[in-house]
Amino acid sequence: MQGILLVDKPSGWTSFDVVNYVRKMVATHEGKKPKNTKVGHTGTLDPLATGLLVLAVGKEYTRRMPEMTKLDKTYEVTMKLGEVSTTGDAEGLITPYRHSELVSEAREILNQVQDDETPTEEAVLEALHAFQGQIMQVPPAFSAMKVNGQRAYKLAREGKSVELEARPVTIYKNELTAYEYPYVKFMSDVGSGTYIRSLVEDLGKALGTGAYMSDLRRTRVGRFDIAKAVQVDGLTTDILAENLQELK
Repeated sequence: MQGILLVDKPSGWTSFDVVNYVRKMVATHEGKKPKNTKVGHTGTLDPLATGLLVLAVGKEYTRRMPEMTKLDKTYEVTMKLGEVSTTGDAEGLITPYRHSELVSEAREILNQVQDDETPTEEAVLEALHAFQGQIMQVPPAFSAMKVNGQRAYKLAREGKSVELEARPVTIYKNELTAYEYPYVKFMSDVGSGTYIRSLVEDLGKALGTGAYMSDLRRTRVGRFDIAKAVQVDGLTTDILAENLQELK
């Protein structure tokens, strides 16, 4: 078996879980041991996230994985305002946002910030539009970025301080699809290397409410679309073989 397989990753599965699952299936079909079967993914998704995972099946295609690791992507995002998370998503410790952290000292003295203030839809739209184009973004502490040769998330899990530098990323478009406080749903077209968790946290700060990413679904990677993806549940060798695509 050789080709590109598009998988709709379910929530709760790591990207490696999906790779391992498909690898075992391919190995069984070819009469090989899984360790001798080449399957890899071209861009990870967080465990709680769902959506498009692009897999390379077979030696010929795993060799070409670097061609597919820097592609643009589209996400369907849900963020919850009014709370923040230690990881930027629903996996972390979630606490109410302290509004006073970002307001000026003068406003604090005058007690002009009300706990029940909620952003208008216009304010949400303005914030989404403000974070478009090339922006500077700090990756999340719980990310695979390396700090002195170690993964940031490993250091963060050990309780160590993680300081990552801001770097340029490109966000082509943020489009609001629904807003009912405290939940904001939007679609984001982004360039490679953009962290949606960081985008959500930046939006929360801009709105003065704080925010964390409560749901994420990837629907596009380059020319690959979620509409062509297979489900893990019910996946068989025949379905897998029928859905392998060539990389032109």
